Amino acid sequence: MRKISLFRCLSLVALIIGACAPAAQRPPEEGRVGQPSPAAAQRTLVVALRGEPPTLATKELVGFSGALRDLQQVFNADLDGRDERGQSFPYLAADLPKIDTDSWRVFPDGRMETTYRLKPNLTWHDGAPLTSDDFVFSWRVYATPTLGASSSSPMRSIQEVVALDPQSFLIRWRELSSDAAELGTHATTSLLPPLPEHILRQDFEHLNPTDFPNLPFWSHEYVGLGPYRLTRWEPGAFVEAEAFDGHVLGRPKIDRLRAVFVPDPNTALANLLAGEAHYVGQYLLASDHGENLEQQWSTTRGGTVLYAAAGFRRGVVQLRPELVQAKGLLDVRVRRALAHALNKTEAGDALQAGKGVLADAFVSSRLPYYQEVERVISKYPYDPAGSLRLMDEAGFTKGADGLFVGKDGSPLEVEVASSSGTKNEQENTVIVDGLKAVGFNAKSNILPAAQSREAENYTQRPGVLVWGGGGDLASLQSFTSEQVPGPATRWKGDNYGAWNNPEYDQLFGAFSQSLRAADRVHYIAEMNRVLTQQLPWIPYWYQPLVTAHVAGLKGPIAREVPDAPNGMLRIYDWNWQ
Repeated sequence: MRKISLFRCLSLVALIIGACAPAAQRPPEEGRVGQPSPAAAQRTLVVALRGEPPTLATKELVGFSGALRDLQQVFNADLDGRDERGQSFPYLAADLPKIDTDSWRVFPDGRMETTYRLKPNLTWHDGAPLTSDDFVFSWRVYATPTLGASSSSPMRSIQEVVALDPQSFLIRWRELSSDAAELGTHATTSLLPPLPEHILRQDFEHLNPTDFPNLPFWSHEYVGLGPYRLTRWEPGAFVEAEAFDGHVLGRPKIDRLRAVFVPDPNTALANLLAGEAHYVGQYLLASDHGENLEQQWSTTRGGTVLYAAAGFRRGVVQLRPELVQAKGLLDVRVRRALAHALNKTEAGDALQAGKGVLADAFVSSRLPYYQEVERVISKYPYDPAGSLRLMDEAGFTKGADGLFVGKDGSPLEVEVASSSGTKNEQENTVIVDGLKAVGFNAKSNILPAAQSREAENYTQRPGVLVWGGGGDLASLQSFTSEQVPGPATRWKGDNYGAWNNPEYDQLFGAFSQSLRAADRVHYIAEMNRVLTQQLPWIPYWYQPLVTAHVAGLKGPIAREVPDAPNGMLRIYDWNWQ
């Protein structure tokens, strides 16, 4: 396996780990940059990423961790894009549908029609033209029930997609859907990304549903529309790419890119300080790494550390009676007691060095309308006495060892599961220790990396699964009954605990069909009211996603809200100084 070379001076690693001086003030983020010199353009950009994704597609057919999605913005372009603030802009589309115009028609019976026109002369990475037929084909693929994506937005709402001519297409909607204006890149997925019909049609029509998602196209033979074109994929080691001349927003300013899979943060830091890596992606560095790196660079001005409070962390409670080990978790009072038992402020400071944002709801407090949400939600501040009172109401008392037991004296054992990785394991320890201090017999379970990538395994956890990702508006669908994973959907769906609440389903349906911003905010608040009352998931915090780059690289920016896309934003504007 080929790895990024370790930089030889191990004392630098020790200094990074041991530094404890206060961090230097973070320099301002860079914007668009000028054209590089010819020599600078030839320098290969080396990025260190946490791990290897199973696919480069922005709407995958096989689920995987959001921590492995850094490359999506590198190889893909969608009808619309989003900036670091979550605001959309036309990307492949010449313009986006607007309500009350001919591009977005609403009929009295609730049906809709939206029209999309592509920018001229767009091509795939292999030189084939992008046409409306590629969007029609994409709808056919993702709407196929046996492939597992048909229940996702917006497939269930689309009646058909029709090519009007090579450059424009029409979507007929069965129902009102606010997704119509923004079908492109959301936080971790695209709603209707194009797929190359000229490559996939024959296999789609002849392969069985198990083989189609495993075609080489989805990984080492990927063909997209983004700023970079895949040239080499060495499994388990690296991906190489070159600037795509046909990129709709212009050829990237850096000619070549090499993404190296480096799961160990200290190795990534060593290579960054040695100049053997130029950028470290999301989910690899923790806050303390960022602070120590800032200290290292405070005198040398060797680079910039960016923090994005966008990594939503929560505890997903198992609510299947046949799977839950601690039956008390089926009682909402016990779930509320669990929420009151964790000192999130203290835990967040310990884990995130003050760079994160505590979560009382299931949307970010940095959104402009958050006060409307905050007005109606239930909050669970640290309150050991309140936790004890709720447990008493639910029929639990403390045994001789200070841990909760049921009326029959049986212990209430709660598994707290997390995927492997230094940061996840540290977080798991903090949560388990915090719950034990209040009286919960919490048991840590660290899932091996290979096991945690299997969606089916997430649904089998008997207690609380500490899980990351989401936190954006699209993830509100994760709580609906349609998103409960099972064999029929090939275990696709984020409602791992199998929560089923008809009121929430109705609210999400109304939210999905609201076309006006004020109506959408109302339903966002109401959904959060129900979620915080029932607590199928327990919100913890938005951890800072730490990225860093060397001083010679200009252009990287941090996400400001979870609704901004995952990965390397506006990489086509990155430049060598």
